[in-house]
Amino acid sequence: MPRVIVFDVNETLLNVHHLEPLFEEAFGDRAMLRQWFSLLLLHSEVATLAGPYFDFATLAHAALQMTASAHRIALSTGIRDRILEAMASLPPHPEVPGALKSLRDAGLRLVTLTNSSQRVLDQQMRTANLEGFFERTFSVDPVRRFKPAPEPYRMVAAELGVQTGDLRMVAAHAWDVVGALQAGCAAAFVSRPGKVLFPLGPQPDIVGPDLLTVGNAILERER
Repeated sequence: MPRVIVFDVNETLLNVHHLEPLFEEAFGDRAMLRQWFSLLLLHSEVATLAGPYFDFATLAHAALQMTASAHRIALSTGIRDRILEAMASLPPHPEVPGALKSLRDAGLRLVTLTNSSQRVLDQQMRTANLEGFFERTFSVDPVRRFKPAPEPYRMVAAELGVQTGDLRMVAAHAWDVVGALQAGCAAAFVSRPGKVLFPLGPQPDIVGPDLLTVGNAILERER
């Protein structure tokens, strides 16, 4: 049987760069988006490894406070809230709807797995008009451990009644690819601009510059 295709959401399906104008307004530099998002990912791992656990939106707020403090900038409540609200309403990358349609029409099972909370995930899927492509949408919140810890991937397999080897994780993050492979899944890497694989980790068998290319490779491999 073909593997279930599991999609990361932020950056893989949805365009986080849509937040850049808000970071230019808040910090005078749209490149601060990357610093904030890196802090957010780092401290999601702190919450997983050291605890206590907080949901991704709470960590996003804390990382925004840290970024502002590091640059001695006092963010207004208004701009802070607009950034966090915009995170829940990101647009998809242009090729994403067509790529998902091709995979769904080929009969593959599609689900998502994200570090975002279920509430934010549901809003993201509605706003991006992607919810109709997926059989299930999973947040890490039930296991209270963020990817790339093994528990989220195992949770998806258990919920779907399959083995982790029956999953293929699709992500634009090297750490997500490594986590999935270490948990026993297959993986595919979307090498969006600035994204590269971790050279010391296990390597996926599918790599492509966008979801359309990766999706076509999945169709060849999984049918």
